[in-house]
Amino acid sequence: MYMLNRTEKVVRIPPAKLHEDIDKVTGQLTCESFEGYVEGDELTVLISNVNPVGLGRVVHGDGAVYQEVNYDQLVFRPQMQEVIEGTVCEVLKFGAFVRFGPLDGLLHISQIMDDRIHIDSDNQRLVGKDHSRTLGVGDRVRARIVSLSLNERNPRESKIGLTMRQPGLGKLEWLEEDRKAKGEAE
Repeated sequence: MYMLNRTEKVVRIPPAKLHEDIDKVTGQLTCESFEGYVEGDELTVLISNVNPVGLGRVVHGDGAVYQEVNYDQLVFRPQMQEVIEGTVCEVLKFGAFVRFGPLDGLLHISQIMDDRIHIDSDNQRLVGKDHSRTLGVGDRVRARIVSLSLNERNPRESKIGLTMRQPGLGKLEWLEEDRKAKGEAE
C-alpha cells in the first residue's frame, strides 16, 4: 500500500558542500540519504518538498552541518494479508517471483493452484497437469501476502511470501474465465 506522509529527520551536509546553494544541497542530500531505504515496515520510494527547519548544528571535530529537515515522502508499506496485483517477473523450479510496487514476492509452487504442476523451464512457465492452466513471465496475477520480512539493508532482498490458493485470487485470465463459467452455469 502506498502512503504519502510528512516527516522530519536530520541530514548531514559535508564541509565541501557548504559553498553551494544550501537549499539545493539539502534537498539533494535528503533524497540520497533516505530514498530507497527501509525503515521499520516502510520503503521510502520518493521524497519531495524538502524544507530546512531552523539553523543547522556544527559538530566539533566533524566540520559538517547537521540540518533538521521536513519533507513529504511517498512510502510503500506492504501488510500481512493484503491483496496485491502484480506481474510475474521470473519463473523457477520452486515457484514464481511476482513484482508488485517496488518489491518482489515469492509465489511458491505449492501456493499457485489446486493442481499438480509441471515446470516448463525452457519457456519460463508453470503448467497445471489436470486443467492445463499456465503461469509465465509477464502474466498479471492477484495474490495475498502471507509472510513478510523486509530487509532494511537491501530492500530488493526482502522475503515476501504470496499465495493464490484462495477464492478470488490467481492469474487475472483465470479469474475472468471462472467468472464467465459461473455466469453461464447460473
